[in-house]
Amino acid sequence: MTHEMTVIPIARPEILSSHKISGRHLDRVAMVYVRQSTAQQLIKHQESTRLQYGLTERAAALGWPRERIVVVDDDLGRSGATAEGRPGFQRLVAEVGLDHVGIILGIEMSRLARSCRDWHQLLEVCALFGTLIGDLDGIYDPANYNDRLLLGLKGTMSEAELHVLKQRMLQGKLAKARRGELGMLLPIGYVRKPSGEAVLDPDEQVRSTVALVFDQFDARGTVHGVLRYLVDHGVRMPVRAASGSSKGDLEWHRPNRVTLLNMLHNPAYAGAYVYGRRPTDPRRKQPGRAGTGRTVAATGTWQVFLKDRLPSYISWERYEANVAQLTANRTRAMSTVRRGSALLSGLLVCGRCGYRMAPQYGSGYPRYVCLREASDYAGKLCISVAAGAVDDCVSALVLQALQPAALEVSLQVAENIEAERSRLEESWQQRLERGQYEVDRALRQYNAVEPENRLVVRTLERQLEDKLAAQRALEEDRRRFATEQPATLSPEEREAIRALAADIPALWAAATTTSAERQTIVRQLVDRVELHVEGTSERARVVVHWVGGHRTASSFVRPVARTDQLTYYRDLVERIRNLREDGLTSVQAAEKLNAEGWRPPKRRPTFNAEMVRTIMSRSGMTTRGAAWQRPMLGPNEWIVRDLAAELGMPMISLYAWLRRGWVRARRIEEHPRKPWAIHADAQELARLRALRVAPKLGWRSEKWLASA
Repeated sequence: MTHEMTVIPIARPEILSSHKISGRHLDRVAMVYVRQSTAQQLIKHQESTRLQYGLTERAAALGWPRERIVVVDDDLGRSGATAEGRPGFQRLVAEVGLDHVGIILGIEMSRLARSCRDWHQLLEVCALFGTLIGDLDGIYDPANYNDRLLLGLKGTMSEAELHVLKQRMLQGKLAKARRGELGMLLPIGYVRKPSGEAVLDPDEQVRSTVALVFDQFDARGTVHGVLRYLVDHGVRMPVRAASGSSKGDLEWHRPNRVTLLNMLHNPAYAGAYVYGRRPTDPRRKQPGRAGTGRTVAATGTWQVFLKDRLPSYISWERYEANVAQLTANRTRAMSTVRRGSALLSGLLVCGRCGYRMAPQYGSGYPRYVCLREASDYAGKLCISVAAGAVDDCVSALVLQALQPAALEVSLQVAENIEAERSRLEESWQQRLERGQYEVDRALRQYNAVEPENRLVVRTLERQLEDKLAAQRALEEDRRRFATEQPATLSPEEREAIRALAADIPALWAAATTTSAERQTIVRQLVDRVELHVEGTSERARVVVHWVGGHRTASSFVRPVARTDQLTYYRDLVERIRNLREDGLTSVQAAEKLNAEGWRPPKRRPTFNAEMVRTIMSRSGMTTRGAAWQRPMLGPNEWIVRDLAAELGMPMISLYAWLRRGWVRARRIEEHPRKPWAIHADAQELARLRALRVAPKLGWRSEKWLASA
């Protein structure tokens, strides 16, 4: 008996999987996800990109009309290792969650995600809302166990593939580094020969500048001291361009703190070849925040450490001493840091340069200071203002925003928004009714025509399909609108807000309320605060950017150090001149100024006789001191005001030197005010001028003075 074998051809995956596609899927959109990992792949692997865009034809072949095929290509040039930073993938998941997607098409699973966490999250959402997933191998239903198992395996293989590729590259890189052959970016003062060997820069000025940095750090002990020295003497840092048409050309940039820190921490200047100085800590790579997660590894924990592999500028012992000095400086700085009372710490922005202003507490009362230019480039201080004045102004705005009347306005705005939402809802219902009417009308016309009249039937059929497509698009827009609307407040929540508003001002001013609690309240309402100061005067203005996007501006008067900083200084001097011409004494003039509403600088509420006499002396209305300077002063003796003018420094700084014993002085007992007479001959003047321009070394000042 002869048996004949029948060969059954295997159908294509689309045919085998077509039973998974139902009308419910076709009623929703088909999303084609397109992704390439890097910009280089976009340029060199264009065929892969074309293949992914070609999936739109497959979606059309599976039954989706072209107007309901959506291409998501927002992630071109982005890695699939994580969903963070991939707006296209996030949009894809969101649309699936809104029940808008019938199928997701990708060339392979690695295009969608190379992380099992992101991949299985997508599978869960697709299974919940009945969305299919398709690739070149077939179409899968995540709600089906067998398909889910296969999709999970593909996702695991995709993640493992990425891990294997990374391990191959990293191990090869590490093996080359252990031989000292891995080429890395050379620091300032080194160049690489065509053979790959690292040598000292052939430019003599470059080498001398690098040596100067290390010599000055040995002499001064702080990075800021070195930076101050370089800026004062006009020394610029040599930098060779690392890329571009001018690659390798020598450029001279102004010195900055980061460059100096990198030089002092880099072991290459001691001749060491090091790999692994900045490992990545995944715990520091927080989602939604900028940063690479790089950390600084301690000496001795580097992956590769080869001594005497590079030409050196300093010895290894000198490098270790520099690192120890930097660590000691940082330890001392951190030991003085404490939780401060400044209300706007981290929120205040300089209105001139746009950088964050930092609080300072060393002067006895908190101040906000813009230190970026001074700290990074040893430039001038941008803005310095007493924290109390700014805090009081912003506190008043915050309490004003939290007043019951303001909250009632906000609640009324919320009610208006709800009313507007009701009107929009009514408009949507009317649009939906009109869309349904258009569909019913097209359907009646289609049913009324005779089936034999094919020309008319085909035309009416296309019209009916267009009306149905427009109705589906309108319904999806309606659902999307509903999901984007904010939640409304219940009557109980409104009453709780009103009750809380009456207690906030009392709680704010209560002695039991801590600075941290006030800061927490402000951060719930304020996004940032811009500070604008009018020159060096007392006039200032803040612009509060609230969390909701609204802005409020307010002006205030800040305390200033000198009387001549006041905007009304000239008018004040003229008024004092008139009072003196009327025969009033200094005491009487001060009382008159206070009665007329004049206000002095700093924090004193009223003028006194000493202030009036000081203004008169500085404006030339009196010859204060001329009668006793010459007879009462000995040879080479100076009063504080004259010596400060000779040295070009503030009088308060000279008084500080006097208290510390840095100058020799005596009291003039025969004068009623017993002023100080400072001895300063030519040699002493030279020493004081050197001290004036010397770096501020803090605890090292006494050592410097002893050596001077």
